[in-house]
Amino acid sequence: MSFLQGKNILLGVSGSISAYKSIFLLRLLKNEGCNVKVILTKSSLDFVTPLTFSTLSQNRTYVNFVEENDNEKSWNNHVELAEWANYFIIAPATSSTISKMVSGNADNLLLATFMSFKHNVFFAPSMDLEMLKDKSNKKNIEILKNRGNHCIEPATGFLASGMHGKGRLEEPELILEFLKKTIIKELPLFGKKILITAGPTYEMIDPVRFISNFSSGKMGYYLAKKASEMGADVHLISGPSSENINGFNIKLKKILSADEMYNECINLFPKVDYCIMAAAVSDYKSKSIPKEKLKKEDIKTITIELERNKDIIAKMGLIKKKNQKLIGFALETCDELNNARLKLFRKKMDAIILNSLNDEGAGFDFDTNQVTFITEKKSKKISLKSKSEISKDILEEIINM
Repeated sequence: MSFLQGKNILLGVSGSISAYKSIFLLRLLKNEGCNVKVILTKSSLDFVTPLTFSTLSQNRTYVNFVEENDNEKSWNNHVELAEWANYFIIAPATSSTISKMVSGNADNLLLATFMSFKHNVFFAPSMDLEMLKDKSNKKNIEILKNRGNHCIEPATGFLASGMHGKGRLEEPELILEFLKKTIIKELPLFGKKILITAGPTYEMIDPVRFISNFSSGKMGYYLAKKASEMGADVHLISGPSSENINGFNIKLKKILSADEMYNECINLFPKVDYCIMAAAVSDYKSKSIPKEKLKKEDIKTITIELERNKDIIAKMGLIKKKNQKLIGFALETCDELNNARLKLFRKKMDAIILNSLNDEGAGFDFDTNQVTFITEKKSKKISLKSKSEISKDILEEIINM
């Protein structure tokens, strides 16, 4: 899944022969999971139609400040459009549109929305090569860039005039690539490596039976997906789970036992900035595992001798560097806050996330959760939400530690 999934994007189209490319750009944005609304200038209607954009975007297409339907007039609120959008792309951006963007001439809905948008805009110039070279046009493009807007440089090739040179609207695939590369650098976890564990472990007592717990892995998987959406390089080490990371750029390592989890975590931990231990690792394992299945006909009662598994988080706490953050989970049933705090200090963690089985809607296999985020100096209760929303809250707390 793309980090653009669910983002609201305004696509502005001005009057250029290359306006047809914006239709393909719209399809690409929709394929990324974006919600897209399109604003056309009146001059763009000579090249493309509102119906095409409305059909592909599954939203209204906007052209005028005021529209009349069945003798009733309605106002297209440019401020509301600007407030709705996470990102704004103007492609193609003609010389005339670029000039008005610089001067603040809001003589159409697209430009009024541009002036109301509070963030930097992506714009893709499209014009003949001599117009592109014109000093006033070059100055206008530089002014927009100096104001923080992102210019998607025109491509070189045959132009509508029949001439060959720079001025073609960049290909939609490359516009999308530019958009993604620029946005990801602005994400809060860009450039950070995160190790996340999830799920239970299975501790074998014979070749077909095991000791485990009810962990579904959902919380860890949601954390991994949200961290990826926030720009992180995510490594997920997971015990047996039916959850998946389809469509996400996450490096997944599947393990079975606590010993396997220990080896993978200790190997990877020195290479990451953050580690979130959301897995429910078994505390004990069978001291010996027979090679053959235990037959109930041969044994009336079974005594299984258990031994402690290695404490993964405690080991990480000992080898943790100053620039690393180690975060654990604690599932408690009594004296929850005190027990969680003791674990935080004993295992040298930077934060611990408390789950309580006494909280409604929290615990194993729920799609919701409520937790308490605890550090040395504070504790913060995060109320009942979906695990996706909780994951975002947890990651924001970690970033702000």
